[in-house]
Amino acid sequence: MVAAATMMSVGAAHAGKTLDAIKARGQVVCGVNTGLAGFAAADSNGNWSGIDVDICRAIAAATLGDGTKIKFVPLNAQQRFTALQSGEIDILSRNTTWTLTRDASLGMVFTGTTYYDGQGFMVPAKGKIKNAKQLKGTTVCVQSGTTTEKNLTDFSRANKLDIKPVVFEKVEAATGAYFAGRCQSYTTDASGLASVRNKEAKNPADHIILPELISKEPLGPSVRRGDDEWFAIAKWVVFGLLEAEEYGITQANVEQMKASTDPAVLRILGVTEDTGKLLGLEKDWMAKAIKATGNYGEIFERNVGPSSALKLPRGVNNQWNKGGLMYAPPIR
Repeated sequence: MVAAATMMSVGAAHAGKTLDAIKARGQVVCGVNTGLAGFAAADSNGNWSGIDVDICRAIAAATLGDGTKIKFVPLNAQQRFTALQSGEIDILSRNTTWTLTRDASLGMVFTGTTYYDGQGFMVPAKGKIKNAKQLKGTTVCVQSGTTTEKNLTDFSRANKLDIKPVVFEKVEAATGAYFAGRCQSYTTDASGLASVRNKEAKNPADHIILPELISKEPLGPSVRRGDDEWFAIAKWVVFGLLEAEEYGITQANVEQMKASTDPAVLRILGVTEDTGKLLGLEKDWMAKAIKATGNYGEIFERNVGPSSALKLPRGVNNQWNKGGLMYAPPIR
């Protein structure tokens, strides 16, 4: 009887305070980049797009049944953690690197990795610098308050390169200084380099991204500590997007796939089992998320993939069964 009572008590999730607040206001508040093409950028009409943006839309769809019930709050590198800590935003989805210090000391917890990246360098194509070790004694533009700044210092010290960082609070100032010739190189995550080169260079071909990566930069969303229910929702929506790709569930076929004979597909879409109640959500929470944004592969391809403006290869961000690092625990 005791065991049965225990099982009954954990059969459905208790709605956390964050989920309660989201339902009361009718929208998810998502902290994003002020403008990084492929990850989070608004067009002239104020329409947001990017991987980080789509992750938030999927969470809004799973939580409220509508991916448009969302408010985007653009944040710079210095503002982002305070905004999450203070409750100004529900989730931070802003090309932020998962590190021990951030995870353990800032009152936040990372929900997973949505893009595996690494820090690189961009230099003028006409120059003599063809690899990172040739940056000895050079000036490098970098944004302050980022893992990028710390990695640059570590790389310079470890290799005795005496690199001279030129530090800027805003990314726009750092990239502007590089393109104006004030620094011999600009450094950030390799995906960010591709984004900046495509968006800001007068002629992208005039700049090359050096082949070396000097760090591991697992980028992903984070939520405030202390609300396990909201943490579980944010985490499992991302896992669900990965699972959807693995099982071939797309934005276009999600309704047809509800007639699948694959038990895993039927569980993901809430046809045979109600996993939503364990998260405090509706039975078809994941189907709504996929319908709003497509699966992870579709999100990647649309925003940064080979057919997008950034033309980034899938690489390590491919599914685990295709040579990549993307591996989701099963929805069951």
